[in-house]
Amino acid sequence: MKILVRAPNWIGDAVMATPALSALGRRFPSADIALLARPTIAALFEAHPGIDRRILYERPGRHDGLGGLVRLTRALRRERFDLAVLFQNAFEAALIAVAAGIPKRIGYARDGRRFLLTESYLGASAPHHQRAAYLHLMTLCGADGADASPRLWVRPEERAEAARIAGWSEMGTGVCINPGAAYGPAKQWASERFAAVADGLVRRFGIRVVIVGSAAEREIAEAVRRAMTAPAVVLAGQTTVRQMMGLLACCRLLVTNDSGPMHVAAALGTPVVAIFGPTDPTATSPAGAPCVIVQQPVDCAPCTYRVCPRFSDVHRCMTGISVTAVLAAAESALTESGLRDMGKPVA
Repeated sequence: MKILVRAPNWIGDAVMATPALSALGRRFPSADIALLARPTIAALFEAHPGIDRRILYERPGRHDGLGGLVRLTRALRRERFDLAVLFQNAFEAALIAVAAGIPKRIGYARDGRRFLLTESYLGASAPHHQRAAYLHLMTLCGADGADASPRLWVRPEERAEAARIAGWSEMGTGVCINPGAAYGPAKQWASERFAAVADGLVRRFGIRVVIVGSAAEREIAEAVRRAMTAPAVVLAGQTTVRQMMGLLACCRLLVTNDSGPMHVAAALGTPVVAIFGPTDPTATSPAGAPCVIVQQPVDCAPCTYRVCPRFSDVHRCMTGISVTAVLAAAESALTESGLRDMGKPVA
């Protein structure tokens, strides 16, 4: 049996789909499972034991436009897949599966695509948490829909390379700070507050700080570094996906906004302190490692807006979160992980 899995386009969503992917593998242990994914997402699954191969959906790139779509569907048609599992909810995902001649197509009936699916659940029937929603979808093909934690894999040599890039003398001696959020600025806690938390951790534990993120988040990463009194290494925009995973796998703690790296770290077993503002932790909280969620309850949250729409008292779901609260959560996480209090400032 040949199965095509259409991965979500967002890193966090892709990580939350990993328990469903594992359930699919248990249901069809001898199947050839291929993952169709954007290059960034495909890199997450490079060492994943539940995937036999990855097919890159290069858009932007050679799959742009109608010509690119035809090129992709022709290549998929030659594969003669038996089943398409569509974790991505877009109409396009179902259209590609139909054009590829895949006879059985399962997914949520969203984005007006119900008539393109052979078996589906209504979008309104999906469980509230995204991880559980992907697992629920698996029951359409007889797989186990029981809840499970996401999991990713990093090779030992990738961990070692990450420690070298970060300047850590050994693995487990650093903290990662992720001040960006691809979804939009409404999810970003203030850079000077991240800096204050990082400085507090350096003073107490003598730990080394690395600031991570994408190329688009380089500016906010540099803003955090400039606001710090302790030294920090900025690697935002300077790592591949696999190198970023290596950093998150070998650091002691990630302090982050609600973001893709938040889910990646937890799935790799790294403790997380996550700052939530306009988004809903009951729908997208990470799992897989100890995670402390810090948020400020306000009457307008969760709103899921990318940019705060309020003209007065702007962004209070994020401005109401204090440095003290986040620092306390981070200090507790590091203490519980066995890191010793240095008891003196570190230059």
